[in-house]
Amino acid sequence: MDAQGRGRADDIDPADQWVLNPNTGEYELRLAPSAAQSSVPGPRGPGGRGTTGKGGPAGTRRTAPARRSGAAPDAEAPSPRRRTGAPADAAGRRGRRPVQKKAKGKKVLIWTGGTLAFVLVAASGAAYLYYEHLNNNITSVSDDGAGTGGFSKDRAINILLVGTDKRTGKGNEGYGDKNSSGHADTTLVLHVSKDRSNATVLSIPRDLITDIPDCPTTQEDGSEKVIPGKQRTRFNNSLGQEERTPSCTMRTVTELTGLKMDHFMVADFNAVKTLTSAVGGVDVCLAKDIKDPDSKLDLPKGEHTIEGEEALAFVRTRHSVGFGGDLSRIELQQQFLGSMLRKLKSNDTLTSPGKMIKLAEAGTKALTVDSQISTIKKLADLGAELGKFDTKNLTFATVPVDDNPAEKVKATVVLREPQAQQLFAMVRDDVSLTEVKQEKKKEKAAEAARLKGTKAPASEVRVRILNGGAVAGSAQETLSWLQVQEGVTKSENAGNAEQPLAKTTLEYAPDQADQARRLADIMGLSGAALKPGESVTNSQGVPAMTLTLGKDFEGAGVPLTTPAKVPDDVQKATADKVECAK
Repeated sequence: MDAQGRGRADDIDPADQWVLNPNTGEYELRLAPSAAQSSVPGPRGPGGRGTTGKGGPAGTRRTAPARRSGAAPDAEAPSPRRRTGAPADAAGRRGRRPVQKKAKGKKVLIWTGGTLAFVLVAASGAAYLYYEHLNNNITSVSDDGAGTGGFSKDRAINILLVGTDKRTGKGNEGYGDKNSSGHADTTLVLHVSKDRSNATVLSIPRDLITDIPDCPTTQEDGSEKVIPGKQRTRFNNSLGQEERTPSCTMRTVTELTGLKMDHFMVADFNAVKTLTSAVGGVDVCLAKDIKDPDSKLDLPKGEHTIEGEEALAFVRTRHSVGFGGDLSRIELQQQFLGSMLRKLKSNDTLTSPGKMIKLAEAGTKALTVDSQISTIKKLADLGAELGKFDTKNLTFATVPVDDNPAEKVKATVVLREPQAQQLFAMVRDDVSLTEVKQEKKKEKAAEAARLKGTKAPASEVRVRILNGGAVAGSAQETLSWLQVQEGVTKSENAGNAEQPLAKTTLEYAPDQADQARRLADIMGLSGAALKPGESVTNSQGVPAMTLTLGKDFEGAGVPLTTPAKVPDDVQKATADKVECAK
């Protein structure tokens, strides 16, 4: 159906915009401009328009689609590839949409709202005009220096995913307090391992009591304002409240977990509706009837395919599942996301040109991203990395918490220690929460083997201690502790390392392996911290090992071994399994 038959140009189904050109016998994509509103609360860029992430002050980015010089307003894009096996004559193809070949072109990262949501969407065959059209759908804001500056292919990737309950903006008006500036209602941290074999999604409860740091934030005029931090407050206040932007949520997550974020993606209520409809619905399973007047979810026990308003009601419901609180809702959302990911990566979706185009449209309109990934090209590069792990190796885990003991009426939660720190350490150290491919197992086996064997007496351990990023005085503190309490008398403080290290390491020669195992046992070093190499000469002219205290060093006597398994009472689930909500 054409634009006149559909009404407003915004209502045109992109899948219906492939038009047969009788002059060429090829299908071509004809587009109308689109516009959307940012879902992110807080300051905007100059004039409310923002920048494109190329050096100017950061705010929102929405502009009309770019046109080629001299092109008419409805200039046609270059045609997509001819369908495999299609008749040569145009008449034989009339009225049918093109079937695309296996995706070889650009990949676009799409995220659902309210919670996690990612998938690679193939845009092969899309023309220049469509590429620019999608580019101009993207809204971006600055990370205000809170991130790493962008992901890298040679290290692990950390992405902050936030679902805001902001009530303003098209499609969000009918939920709760229409004047709400929004909160970080649903927050997840996606960690993709360095070797891309596995990934972990950490759900952070919105009612977790934590500290929000001071947040430098770009203002509308391009200047910077520091929004004061807040002690012992709900985590969800890190966004929206007091004009805090996603960069402040990034800083709060880093303070809480020790993980530095590479990027963020933010979505509102509308994103869940549009993306689930674009993919043709998400399959869910209920172990009981649910009728929740608050979220408007009304579904009987059994399996269902939901989309739009019903999907949003599903991820918002909490009073009718589990214990009726936010933690139960988190489990429900994780099940929903696992199902949506399976649907997105299924052949039913990936081989459907109509669904792929709808997803590209919905995804680029639904999200607000940081200015480091504000173009389709940048999203495609990121998407290529995120698409490498298998669904079965994606683990959802909830940060372990307990009811706040300071409250008589339980409304907030606090970290459960030491389980929370153990979980954070595993993610920081790139330890998979699930079984991964054989190469990873071999690497871990080799690291474990370094700890096996005879151990030299502490009195025979010779080691030089360097400070490679730990707090000032750590090398001397460790030296005193080793000599006085542990009997490692042949040790010395060698000052500062030439380069800072993220993690503590112990380098040793092959004939010092027994000494290395003893020192590892004393200090609680993992096999990964032991680095076979060469010895150096100490101040006495005798060969010695080199212990470099990295940024992970927390004090003499504090073990540095990363847990090998998730604590038993940490809630987790993998994305490949179908579960019914209870």
